[in-house]
Amino acid sequence: MINRRQFATLAGGSLGTLLTQKLWAEQVRANASPDKFYFALVADTHIIDDFYVKGSENSVEDNESILVTTPRLTSARDLINSLNPAIEQVFLIGDYFHNYPSTDYEFYFKNTTRLDNAKAITDGFKMPVHLGFGNHDYDVHRVPREMSHRLFEAKFNAKPYSALDYKGYKFIHLNNFLGSTQDKKAKDFNPGIGSLGEEQLHWFEAQMQQQKPTFVFIHYPLIQNVPTEFADYGLHPLLRKYKDTIQLVVSGHKHKWIDYQHTYGPQHYVMAATRYDPNAYMLMEVDTKHGTWKFMNADLVEWETHYSKPYRNA
Repeated sequence: MINRRQFATLAGGSLGTLLTQKLWAEQVRANASPDKFYFALVADTHIIDDFYVKGSENSVEDNESILVTTPRLTSARDLINSLNPAIEQVFLIGDYFHNYPSTDYEFYFKNTTRLDNAKAITDGFKMPVHLGFGNHDYDVHRVPREMSHRLFEAKFNAKPYSALDYKGYKFIHLNNFLGSTQDKKAKDFNPGIGSLGEEQLHWFEAQMQQQKPTFVFIHYPLIQNVPTEFADYGLHPLLRKYKDTIQLVVSGHKHKWIDYQHTYGPQHYVMAATRYDPNAYMLMEVDTKHGTWKFMNADLVEWETHYSKPYRNA
């Protein structure tokens, strides 16, 4: 028998490739139980359209990667769809598409744009996909946040922040673009720093007071969010206050795998982007009987990089 850590060291060779193809079946199907369910996470998909101007990015790597975001998300989707036992829910942690080709709301209903392209890909998932907002899903300098919200509602039936109750667990998409740091009229306007705003913070605490085990998703890593927004009230104190309820916090944005461990109370991961690697997904198992969860492909992740080894179905 070989454990997962030993497997990771072999994954680059032919034996590793063979083992990868069998991993889900051996590690999951053999231990399947009615008390377990599976969900997946993807982030920073950055889908574009025919209006995208090539060469608009900041580096060679960025200019190359943006042109293949569609096949990379499609690859991740097809892998997630292929798994048995099945993934039951998918959560996408922001930067669903890459910027706005127009500031005119009607433009998005007169043309096929990156919003439509992104939806066409995620419509191909066999399970529900729940969307969170990233900084590229807004354009706080040019596009009113209200317009972004209208488009997400009309195109994707998605709210700025949301909660899903599923099999005794709660899954929360927070939105770190609703506070004053994202308001260009505010004194502390700084698009590189996230904030939630008072209404969302109170909503989040009300969700936590239900005392259901909860997974929290937010686009900016916690280090990039304002700790407190109103006196001593803010995201970081709430995370520490409810650290026994919150199972895990996952962010995107950095396009790399980062493990912040328990720096902010609950376990906090930053996940890599399908923009750079079609294997950048998190496959999660929840055991409702024992109240535990497992990041199934954690040993395939190449931490502090864009990359993860593939997780193939048998």
